[in-house]
Amino acid sequence: MVTPFALFNIRSSSIPSIFAQASSLSPPPPCTIEADIISFLILLFIIPMPWHHLQLLHNSSAAIMSTPVPSLQALAATLSRASELAFLKEPSDVIAVRDRPLIMDCQVEGEGPISITWRRNGVPVPTGVRIEVLPTGALLIRSFQKRRESNETDAGEYECAAQNRYGMLISRKARVQLASLPKFHTHPESMAVDEGGVARLHCAVSGIPEASITWERNRTTLNTDDNRYTLLPTGILQITGVQKADMGFYRCMAVNIANTRYSHEAQLTVTAAGSRSYKDPVILSGPQNLTINVHETAILECIATGNPRPIVSWSRLDGRSIGVEGIQVLGTGNLMISDVSLQHSGVYVCSANRPGSRMRRTALGRLVVQAPPEFLQWPQSVSRPLGGSAVFSCSAQGVPEPHLIWLKNGKILTPGDNVKLTNNNSTLAVTRITPEDEAIYQCIAENTAGTNQASARLAVSVSNDLPQAPQNLTATPLSTTSLQVAWAQPTPEITDGIIGYVLHIRMLGEPDSKELQEAVSKTTFKHELENLDPATTYSIYLKAYSPLGASQQSSTILATTLGGVPVMPSFFTKVLNKTAMQVFWELPSKAGKVQGFKLSHRMVPEEEFKAQEVFPSHINTHTISHLEPEAVYEIQLVAFNGNGDSIGNKRLVSLAETVTSAKTDNGGQSVCNCQQDGDASMTGIVVGIHIGMACIIFCVLFLMFGYRRSFFCRKGTQDSWALPQAGGGQVGLREVLPKEGTIRPPEAMELVPQRQTSTQGRTEQAQPSLAQCQVMIEQQPGTQSGTGTG
Repeated sequence: MVTPFALFNIRSSSIPSIFAQASSLSPPPPCTIEADIISFLILLFIIPMPWHHLQLLHNSSAAIMSTPVPSLQALAATLSRASELAFLKEPSDVIAVRDRPLIMDCQVEGEGPISITWRRNGVPVPTGVRIEVLPTGALLIRSFQKRRESNETDAGEYECAAQNRYGMLISRKARVQLASLPKFHTHPESMAVDEGGVARLHCAVSGIPEASITWERNRTTLNTDDNRYTLLPTGILQITGVQKADMGFYRCMAVNIANTRYSHEAQLTVTAAGSRSYKDPVILSGPQNLTINVHETAILECIATGNPRPIVSWSRLDGRSIGVEGIQVLGTGNLMISDVSLQHSGVYVCSANRPGSRMRRTALGRLVVQAPPEFLQWPQSVSRPLGGSAVFSCSAQGVPEPHLIWLKNGKILTPGDNVKLTNNNSTLAVTRITPEDEAIYQCIAENTAGTNQASARLAVSVSNDLPQAPQNLTATPLSTTSLQVAWAQPTPEITDGIIGYVLHIRMLGEPDSKELQEAVSKTTFKHELENLDPATTYSIYLKAYSPLGASQQSSTILATTLGGVPVMPSFFTKVLNKTAMQVFWELPSKAGKVQGFKLSHRMVPEEEFKAQEVFPSHINTHTISHLEPEAVYEIQLVAFNGNGDSIGNKRLVSLAETVTSAKTDNGGQSVCNCQQDGDASMTGIVVGIHIGMACIIFCVLFLMFGYRRSFFCRKGTQDSWALPQAGGGQVGLREVLPKEGTIRPPEAMELVPQRQTSTQGRTEQAQPSLAQCQVMIEQQPGTQSGTGTG
């Protein structure tokens, strides 16, 4: 009897090959296995292995008990796949010679029959008498051609294509160049050098392949046994300690498989040595920036002169050590690095130092080492049932960073509805697999240093031995964070071929990439899903697995955790014509919060809503047509989930309006009515501009008059007003108020601001020169308190 086991989450539906060899472990050593679906289920229920030897690298460990199966060898034989297409030899870059034969290798293994074709620059190579594909798959060009008059050539990028019944495989691209040696583009120049000095002659030619350059003096090959002569492969001749015997005419000779070329001659003149006075170090030629591939040889030139002769040394600008392995000094200061690696990249500093002093000159050159792509992870071949999913991963390293592209049966893969490329093309996901998806998929890594390719096959399983899709899948909410899923127990003959189930769950509205998967024992027919979000709707389906693969998925169900109904939705309406309107509503900001929407309408004054329509959670618009012309309708929108319906949002819409667009708030009231007649809108704009201008003018005048009055009346900060007295003193305002029963004639009073009292209690005297404000106060007869008519 097999016991249920702990659950684990699986980040993708990737199911690698089966560990059929595991049955030979008796007893098995402790092992660590990355959890996946089929291999996990097989290890759990089929392979005889004590549970304490297995550890899962996922959310938690699982205690596992298993029962032996006698037919494991037969199972392994069934699971073995036919030999897949693979290259034993791929074409490589080559240089061809005109009118000579050329052979390019291509050797493939795999299930036959295998057909091999060749492409040049992406176009099939026509075969015939001159070009033939050999039985080994190699391409034979009996006479390599380049026609000058038509510019036609056999040169280009070649690739080998191998195909069998499973698909097509494309080799790496091989660059084929025509050998050539044009004329020198840099010739040595005549020069005069003091005896004992330093001479440098340079020539350059661009050959395919790179030409071998030697030097002649007076048409005779230069004797390089003399250590005063340094010949660099780049066409540089350095002569130190120049002597009279070095005078003559020098020229370069370049040789490769295509031709032999001579440069112009240059005369070297040696003058008598002048006074041996002190001369600062001078670098005649320093290192140049250089870009090469790994395992090649780098030569950095540095030649200096001066009196006394300077000492040349090398260092790295970043302070790192140059090292000693593969390092050699040519002549008096040229640096040669053999078999370069990526660690040799950097800026190199050539220093010419005067002996016995700190006087020195420096020159810098950058060395860039490139590396062709190398795969860190290869895509793995898989077998999937119809409707299943497959994920291929591919990662490569190189300098510069490789660019990844994918091919399907030799053609560039175009992403579609069920084919997605993510993570900078390092991950290929194929969902809802159909028979057309069965193919060979290739990951091509390219950079300026080269290309590399890796392939995997996707096989679509249509075996009748696959389990049937699980039936009667249901889900019941248990709490705000859990659901219980159950399904029908299959018949015993079907159960025997099943090794486990996998539940697929995601929030409604989320993409497939957010899906979580949980494995369930073959003896369990219900399962609790925990740690869910409250009041959230989930999409759930189930698959049964056998050693051959997965069944078709069960019917998909929707289930909602407890926690309440959705909030009332907001919506817009737009009248299209006299008999139709369009309704728009807002979708929830978080997936799973709404299972769907219910839209209904009624014509006023009818009491009942009718024609209710239900929409899934991703739909947010609907057109209602065939309405009564120019009638008034009430629209109602309700959001719902498994816990019930939200409060309905309603609004009235009149079809007599030609265009109406209104958004409702949560209270159902119209926020705005944006209907405007074209002419009326223009008139309103003009009127608004005039009103605005009038308001601005009024405000400016008001501010001007207010400022003028304050200019004549302001007097710092006052606490009270006072009346000037005849004696020159001031009396507070209250002191001059008329007594009760006294009638005073109208009079003018002058209000003078009073100074604040200082902290010592003294009052400062008002200055007579300060501005004052004249105020006329008139008494109105019969209005004063204390006066009467008798």
